[in-house]
Amino acid sequence: MGSESEVFTLAEVSEHSIPKDCWLVIEGKVYDVTKFLEDHPGGDEVLLSATGKDATDDFEDVGHSSTARAMMAEFCVGEIDTSTVPTETKYTPPKQPHYNQDKTPEFIIKLLQFLVPLLILGLAVGVRFYTNST
Repeated sequence: MGSESEVFTLAEVSEHSIPKDCWLVIEGKVYDVTKFLEDHPGGDEVLLSATGKDATDDFEDVGHSSTARAMMAEFCVGEIDTSTVPTETKYTPPKQPHYNQDKTPEFIIKLLQFLVPLLILGLAVGVRFYTNST
C-alpha cells in the first residue's frame, strides 16, 4: 500500500473491486476498505457496488456520522488523479430524425380527411353535370 500522498488513477483503483481487495474513491481520496467490509453497517455489497467510480455522492447520500468520517482516515491510501475520473454529464435526449415515422399514420389520416370529402364533392359535381347533359 502507498502513502497518503500517492496518487492513483481511476483505472488503478478500479482493479481493486472484489471482497478480498476493495478500494473506494470518496472526496478525492482513495480508501482501501478491504478490512472494513465485514464491519460495515450497510453490508459489504454496498461498498463493493461503489467501486470503480467516484463514490462521493453515494457516501454523502447515506448521511454518515462524524464517527464514520473520522474512521475513514485509517483506510486512506492516497489520492485520486481527478483528471482520470469522468465528469458527470447531464442526460441529453438523442436527436430526433427530421422525418418522424411515428407521425406517419396521423399525417395520412389528416390527408384522407381532406381528400375524401373533396373526392365526394368532385363525384357529386361530376354526376350532376353528367345527368344534366343527357
